[in-house]
Amino acid sequence: MDKRAKACLGVAVFVAYLSTNAATLAGELVRFESAPVHVGQLQQHLARERGEAPKAADTIEGYLTKPEGDGPFAAIVVLHGCDGLSKDAPKFVAQFVTGLGYVSLTVDSFATRGIKDACTQDAPRLLLTRQGDALGALSYLSNLPFVDSQRIAVIGYSQGAMVALLLASNHQAEIFDVPRDRKFKAAVAYYPLCSVASKELIVPALIMIGELDAWTPATNCERWMKRRADRGAPVKLIVYPGAYHAFGSPAFADGREYLGRWLKYDPTAAAQSVQEMRSFLAAQFSR
Repeated sequence: MDKRAKACLGVAVFVAYLSTNAATLAGELVRFESAPVHVGQLQQHLARERGEAPKAADTIEGYLTKPEGDGPFAAIVVLHGCDGLSKDAPKFVAQFVTGLGYVSLTVDSFATRGIKDACTQDAPRLLLTRQGDALGALSYLSNLPFVDSQRIAVIGYSQGAMVALLLASNHQAEIFDVPRDRKFKAAVAYYPLCSVASKELIVPALIMIGELDAWTPATNCERWMKRRADRGAPVKLIVYPGAYHAFGSPAFADGREYLGRWLKYDPTAAAQSVQEMRSFLAAQFSR
């Protein structure tokens, strides 16, 4: 995958809308444990009979930034796409999110696992693994003295957006071994495949996608919205006319084909999506 292709599938960066008061550094490199998958008593018993030791939780890296002051601040967990976290992404995310007055933790799910990209890998298994990473990030932020643990949202892009919707979903069984009251306040999903989510969400969500997206089709999200029939937490779906996958990435100003799909920056959709995200987060964090 070349550098320009990598730019679109990961974190979308809206450089033109960064606050002039934002942080200029990428943030502090921190490490935390991915949330473990819940193991039932029977599974534990069988494992002990086989002489197997409990699997240690994976250690994950992330980039932490905070606004000036003591807080407590609302916070955002940011999830990259299937290509991984690009070199400059933490810096631009820090500038944007910190400029809004929030703490940011940009999660790198691939670095410690030695994964370069996962655009053609086993998606279901990776989506489960990455949910654990996001919940680990949530736990890490919740224990910081300058973070308001009741006001932490998740923003995901492409594959990361699907993880965000799964985290917002109403699961019938407990998947991860985390406290029941530890959940995200809201979710923002750029270019997701909406059908991975349950029909009912447990937290409000904002979904933004391009009308002509061939990677994660807008029609998939529209069908999912009809199936959910306004059940559960409120969801706002915005489909940007004439926009493709990666409409928020200026690196694709001229458009580019990748794995048979067209990727193209759309300045109008990008600008509108930033305003939508700002308004959505402000509304959710004020409740």
